[in-house]
This record gives sequence, C-alpha cells and structure tokens, in this order.
Amino acid sequence: MSSFFAFALLLFYLLVPISIWLGILSLRGGIRFVRYLQSETGRSYPPFTPFVSVFFPVRGTDDEGLPENIAAVFSQDYPSYEVVFVSDSEDDPAWAIIETARRSFAAESGPTMQTVVAGPTTDRGQKVHNLAFAVDHADTLSEVFVFVDSDARPASYWLSSLVAPLQDERVGATTGYRWFVPNRGGLASHLRSVWNAAIASALGADEQRNFCWGGSTAIRRSTFEACDVIGHWQGTVSDDFAMTRALRAANKRIKFVPQCLTPCFENCSISELIEFTTRQLKITRVYAPHLWKPLLIGSALFVLVFFGGFGFVILRAVLGLSFLTPLVLLLIIFSMGAMKSHLRLRAVTQIINDQRAKSPASTIAHVMLWPLASALYLCNASAAAFSRRITWRGITYELKSPNETKILSEKSAEWSQNPDESG
Repeated sequence: MSSFFAFALLLFYLLVPISIWLGILSLRGGIRFVRYLQSETGRSYPPFTPFVSVFFPVRGTDDEGLPENIAAVFSQDYPSYEVVFVSDSEDDPAWAIIETARRSFAAESGPTMQTVVAGPTTDRGQKVHNLAFAVDHADTLSEVFVFVDSDARPASYWLSSLVAPLQDERVGATTGYRWFVPNRGGLASHLRSVWNAAIASALGADEQRNFCWGGSTAIRRSTFEACDVIGHWQGTVSDDFAMTRALRAANKRIKFVPQCLTPCFENCSISELIEFTTRQLKITRVYAPHLWKPLLIGSALFVLVFFGGFGFVILRAVLGLSFLTPLVLLLIIFSMGAMKSHLRLRAVTQIINDQRAKSPASTIAHVMLWPLASALYLCNASAAAFSRRITWRGITYELKSPNETKILSEKSAEWSQNPDESG
C-alpha cells in the first residue's frame, strides 16, 4: 500500500504542474476572448447593406421554439434581403409553421421568401445537400449568402452585424456561434451550455484560426463561387467544416463577429446531451483531426489529474494521511477554470440579453460544471476514436473521410422532434 501511495503521489506531482500551466494558458485565452468581445461590440462599420440571401434549412419541427426562430429571421433590421427555406420533402411539417409565419408578416415590410424542396440525398449529408440545392435558387441580385440554423434565434441586428465586415474584401467570411440557453434548467441542459461555451471561446481575433459555424455564417457570393464551396460540399456531412476548408485553401480570413453569438433556447436529457456532444466530436475527428487529437490528450490529462487527484485526496483523508498540499493544488486548477468560465459568461450575457442566460442557475452551472464538461469531452473524444457513425435528423451516416459519406439508414416519413438534432 505504501508503494502505491508513493507512486500515485509521484505521478500526481509530475502531472499537476502541466495541468496548472495549461490552466494558465486557458485562462489567458479566456481573457483574450473577453477583451475581443468588448472591443468588437464597441466597434462601428460604415453602412454596407447589399442584397442578401438567407438560407434556412429545415427538417421537422424541432421544438416549440421554431416559430419564434423563424420570426426572428423575418424581423431583421436590414433593408433588403430574402429568406430561402429548404427541406428535402414536400411533406415536412415545418412548412406549415413557415406558412403561418409568412402570413403573419404579409402586411408588414420585411424580406421576400422562397420555399424549395431539395429531395433526398444520396452521397452527402442531407443538410449539405439541401443548402447546395437552395443556393442555386438565390435571387440573381444577391451579393451575400447567409446561412442560419433552425434552432437559432438571432437578434434584430444579427444580419447587419454579420454582413458589415464583408465590405473589407480581405475577409472571406464572417461567423457567429451558438450559445445554449436552457429553457427550464436541468443538469443536462446546463452541462451542454458549459460544454459548448468552451468551443465558442476558441473564436477570436486570430482570423487565420477561426472557423465557420453553419448556423450563423455570411460570405460574399463571389467568394463562395471563387472558393468552390459547392465542390468542397461534395461527399461531406459538415457544411461549416467544408466551407472553412475551402476558405483556408484560398487563404481567405474568417472573422468572428461577437454580436452574432446566437442563443439556442433548448433543453435536453442526459442521453440527448451525450448523443449531441459525441456527434460533434465524431465530426471533428473526421474533418479536423488536428483539433480532435489535442482535445483527447488534454482532456485525458485533466481527468487523470483533477478527478484522480480528488480521489487520491479522499483516500488519504480516510486513512488519516496528509492531503493538504495536493488539495490546494487541485483548488488552484479549479479556481482558474471557474474564473475563466465566469468571465466568459459575463461577457457573453452583455450580448445575449436574456434573463435565463443571466440567471443564478446559469452562473452556478458555468462556474461549477466545467470539470464535468472536460470529462464529457474525454468521453466524446474517446468514442470518436472508435466510431465514425452518427445519426443526424433521423439519418444515420458513416463518415468515411472528409469527402466521402455513406448513408446507412433514413427515417423517410418522420422527422426528429429532438432539438439536439441540430448541427
């Protein structure tokens, strides 16, 4: 037993400095993220309002928030744009909701609207197939393409904020990112918000390292065509990773627009949380293995040091042995992560002005649950090491490579009611 404690203590003291150093780097990155948000939200651009086509893919009715999400896209403070709704089926129940929303705006000034049916896919993700089909139906006057997800509820200034930086032709695309806001709370819903926040704060001032999020991306039509985004969409299940690759191949910059951090008002169960987060990491493994590998290693190191360390502390306390020094080191690691999470949440809620995002429950979740989110990342990344199979909006795919997707099965006559089926 004494040899075990000696080995465990040696391993802990060897690994904990690495974890503390990574914690310092992470906290510094969080501070940079907050500073970027503060500087960009105070920035103004000259007027730039070209005609825009907003592509809105749907498949099923998601949840009770879909009408509000559609209304938010219709209600943009932008002078001239169209919304192109696209699904793979004429029988999609989302069409009835879209039609109701259209009628409610018929007497008001607002965007024009198209609805197109893309049909089923055969060799790529259904969402990618739908978008590629919808792009061909864009108005000939459209100078900018904008992509939005059905679970996103953008603010009224979202479209103008997303388009404005594109007046600089050195900017290849602009992007926002999702921010999950639980409707009714619950551990799984809050944990998903914390898990997702870690990805959001990876965006920032470095436009060479930013990535597109398909739920809130704008790109000039000329850039879209010059970078051959349609070609990069062949055989893929991820519209945003493929667009990011197309832009990087053309040496185009991607600007993160903090004003376009977009709330997704949803809840989820534990099983839905695991399904959603694992799917994201499987997609990341296939399309961005350079991100997946460090995440796997980093989360494994954290779990070993933090949770293993606390287990070691508890065991030593039960046996009446000294544990104060390792406990203090673990609290230092926790404090740095909690500080980063709290700073990030405070900055984001200056943009997403919703009481649910600012609630005490949300604050406690972001401060306290981040170690669990790191453990979940390890589970997700480990699962991605052994499987490339995902189910998305009722369709099961095998991700063979970034350019090859095999469709294994499909629910042809029904659509998922699960909001976690979003991208």
